[in-house]
Amino acid sequence: MKAVLKTKITVEDICEGFVYSELEGKGLYGLDGKLTIQPEYQRNYIYALEGGKKEMAVIDSVLKGYPIGLIYFNKVSEDNLEVLDGQQRITSLGRFIKDKFAIEDENGMQYFSGMAKDKRNKIMSTKLTIYECKGKESEIKKWFETINIAGVPLEKQELLNALNSGPFVTLAKEEFSNNQNAKIQKWRAYVKGIVERQAFLERALDWVSKGNIDDYMQRHRYKTNINELKNYFNKVIDWVSNVFTDVEKEMCGVEWGRLYEKYHKDSYNQAKVSAKVQKFLIDPYVKSNKNVFEFILGGSTDTQLLDVRVFDDAIKKKVYASQTKIGKAKKKSNCPHCAIGHVVNKSKIWKIKEMDADHVLAWSKGGANSAKNCQMLCKTHNRAKGNR
Repeated sequence: MKAVLKTKITVEDICEGFVYSELEGKGLYGLDGKLTIQPEYQRNYIYALEGGKKEMAVIDSVLKGYPIGLIYFNKVSEDNLEVLDGQQRITSLGRFIKDKFAIEDENGMQYFSGMAKDKRNKIMSTKLTIYECKGKESEIKKWFETINIAGVPLEKQELLNALNSGPFVTLAKEEFSNNQNAKIQKWRAYVKGIVERQAFLERALDWVSKGNIDDYMQRHRYKTNINELKNYFNKVIDWVSNVFTDVEKEMCGVEWGRLYEKYHKDSYNQAKVSAKVQKFLIDPYVKSNKNVFEFILGGSTDTQLLDVRVFDDAIKKKVYASQTKIGKAKKKSNCPHCAIGHVVNKSKIWKIKEMDADHVLAWSKGGANSAKNCQMLCKTHNRAKGNR
């Protein structure tokens, strides 16, 4: 790959003919139409997130005469360039010049059009340090991956988008990485992360590919529709919202794709499911609220999912002492199950560290975490008892 240094291109040159798409949330063109600011392999514009601190910092740096770093263009043809690295900074400059946001100076918050003329001139005349690169697609993609190690790190899905750029990624980003998509609001109840950082696209791909995102993207790279991706994602979301009619904050980030594959063929009573959700979410003994949904889908039997709060040490010691006293008096084991068995441990007195506290009546069946509902069992019998 060859790279040629360019030092005479100004902010004014770059922003000539600048176009920003509010719908897609990205800069489209610059250099009077010759520069594609966000080619398919680039991530979405993210400098406007978190109150726009990063895009304001770009403008502040230019006004103070600070360098804003190297910018790399990919020379596609004699008359066409695309941004290889620097699209966040270029888009920040273009957006500011188009009055898309304001910065604060000694006169308060100022849009570009309302700034003093000398400041506007300083911004527009600032020269940028740019390398024009030319090479094979594989070389360009590898270089893109390398130079993006610094700065704001690429999310894993952003990098996969770059390495598998093509019509499939373009369509997928329009659906799942577009904050203007009205369906995003519904999806937020179940999917965690930032739309612009590809969190929703990553989740959709993860579900449809059963966790093999890279392989799926490679196989679909040049497909001109995303029907399978959209349909599967919507099937999962519709299934979740049908089984769990109440939207709870704990639903966000649950592995719904995996649960759909495991349970979508089972039938559920919506009213009973809703009642169970409310019961377990407010139960003070449940430590893992996010697993309540999987617990219910699986028949409310695997209490390990909920990480239920166990008996405290005081109760364990009290019950252990009582069982041990009774066991010694009767010359039987202090483990109730060993005592009634026909094994070598029938009369063994276990040490407290060799025993586990267990609910006489299972917690999931209404058993309390009290001394009256506690029994100490040897570890073997406790594991065998399960949730019976």
